[in-house]
Amino acid sequence: MKNLYLAFSWLLFSCAVVITSVATLQFLEFPPAPFNTENLEGQAKITTSLLHFGESSLTTSAEGADARAQIVANFLERYNSPLQPYDYYGAKIVAIADTHNIDFRLLPAIAMQESNLCKVIPPGSHNCLGFGIHERGTLGFESYEANFERAARELKRNYIDIGLTTPEEIQRKYTPSSKGSWAASVNQWMAEMRYDDRSSGRTKKTNADILEFVDN
Repeated sequence: MKNLYLAFSWLLFSCAVVITSVATLQFLEFPPAPFNTENLEGQAKITTSLLHFGESSLTTSAEGADARAQIVANFLERYNSPLQPYDYYGAKIVAIADTHNIDFRLLPAIAMQESNLCKVIPPGSHNCLGFGIHERGTLGFESYEANFERAARELKRNYIDIGLTTPEEIQRKYTPSSKGSWAASVNQWMAEMRYDDRSSGRTKKTNADILEFVDN
């Protein structure tokens, strides 16, 4: 009986050694994939972007702030705006919007409505937003950046801060004679930038909330 017990034990031990050896050879031949920290970092950035902007095409980029700048740059390029380089002006417009706590889409949307993104402006004025253009004369600026900066400041102080937070509400003071066409166009361009898609601007436009993408 003792010999039988020893033989059985030896058999179990031999099987365990064989299984361990095979597993070791498998591991050496097919090692597990390395831990990809870059993918994890990218996913973390995408998640942060989703939380920051909500459900729209604004969330598809890995970098939230860069997504906004890229969307503006895409908008400028789509319509062949003289605001070039597009990447520079995309980032600049977003930075100005952030400084004054306004929706990053508002300035380019108004510029599209007023001047076809700076294509049709009084010579030498750099005035893309129809700001200060009336029968008494035209307000000029030393640069496009100065025009966007001044318009952002005035829109925040004299419109948004007194409760005018949609294009339709802004229109009543900004250009009351347009009878709805101005607001309809601005809403279309803002919807186009929301989805970064030209056709969506026409089919998904609403009376935009100017504070929707403001980081409070």
